[in-house]
Amino acid sequence: MSAPDDQQDQDVPEQQQLLDDLEHAVLDGDQAWVKQTLEGMHPADASDLLEQLPAEDFEAAVELLGEELPTEILIELRDEYREDAVEALPDAAVVEVLDELDSDDATAVLEDMDADRRERILDGLEPADRAALEAHLVHEEDTAGRLMQREFLAAPEFWTVGHAIDHARDNAAELPDDFYEIYVVDPMNRPVGYILLSQLLRAPRETKLEDIMGAMHSDISVDMDQEEVAYQFQKYSLASAPVKDTAGRLVGMITVDDMVHVIQEENTEDLLALSNVSSADGSDSVLETVRARAPWLAINLVTAFIASGIIALFEGTLDKLVQLAILMPVVAALAGNAGSQGLAVTVRAIAERELEGKAQRRALVRETLTGVINGVIFAIGVAAVSLVWFRDVKLAIVIAVAMFASFVWAGMSGIVVPLALKKAGADPAVASSVFVLTLTDTMAFFSFLGLATLMLL
Repeated sequence: MSAPDDQQDQDVPEQQQLLDDLEHAVLDGDQAWVKQTLEGMHPADASDLLEQLPAEDFEAAVELLGEELPTEILIELRDEYREDAVEALPDAAVVEVLDELDSDDATAVLEDMDADRRERILDGLEPADRAALEAHLVHEEDTAGRLMQREFLAAPEFWTVGHAIDHARDNAAELPDDFYEIYVVDPMNRPVGYILLSQLLRAPRETKLEDIMGAMHSDISVDMDQEEVAYQFQKYSLASAPVKDTAGRLVGMITVDDMVHVIQEENTEDLLALSNVSSADGSDSVLETVRARAPWLAINLVTAFIASGIIALFEGTLDKLVQLAILMPVVAALAGNAGSQGLAVTVRAIAERELEGKAQRRALVRETLTGVINGVIFAIGVAAVSLVWFRDVKLAIVIAVAMFASFVWAGMSGIVVPLALKKAGADPAVASSVFVLTLTDTMAFFSFLGLATLMLL
């Protein structure tokens, strides 16, 4: 273990030194050094290095490079940094960038701009390129139509392997930079199969495409949500997939590199949403962070007052039995954690399409029984602690029953709430936690204080 650790320790100072050298070169206006250094790195590593610069130095680096900023690095920048970089570049440089990019990446650059500048940039493109990009922008954000690229290789089913290879060589300039399959289409330009490039190169030239093509498993339309597209890529282990218009005709292609970003984006979004946070980027300002989090805190304030209202109903009981105030947070905290555990599992299962049909009933039974068993275990444990602490058998029974009821309720809430929100058309990851925590808190307080009022007074 010592060798990798030593290597990692050595890498950190080297990276910091490289970052310091980059900052100094930007301040000195040494364009040649900056360009040579960035081009000598993998585009992803170069973009990471640029993103570590302070905001003013990052903009200065982009302005210093101008048209010399490598396109591969620009497209690897995270959205917020790419937006700042494009804003710092002159229009002519942006037009040059778009000419070098595949249509999906070019669309990603364009959608970050305001309408006036986007129109100026589009005016500088060739009519055919402009028409293709405008067709992309017609589609809604986060759909397959926005993600797809219009460069792909397709051939009619009656072609031979030799025809397909010759066609690809003769039209190399129109092909995407990276692709993995050739799509076989019928006379209506509808995809009917695919052939891996490795399979195409192994087959004799006289072999007909229809004899070696595989059946299409994916079914992606231009208006399909990107999360559903990512699910199909994961389910069928796709490297790429064709995209069809409303008439079923082949209009584009999505590759796995785009899906990796989508999957990461969706997972991060759901993870943050479960904590009621919608923004957590290092480039966010204090004001942006406050705007992202304050609305959720306001909602939590309302739910907290609901729980306080439940407690206020038993104010007289609390005045007479101080022990209840000591034990009350224990019931609420354990029930809340139990509900959060079930909620996290359920939201992940919904995202993975694991809760369809009868699977919902099985999951509901599982989570309810889990709540029952955990409720019994922790009811006994908490009752024992309470009995040793306060020497009151009735109080121990009250907290045991309340703990059991809260665990069962938490287990049910953790799965019922997100499923109900999904059925209502809401995003379970965004809204579930507020409802689940409110329900578990109210049940915990109501059951504990209500039973105490009935049994101890």
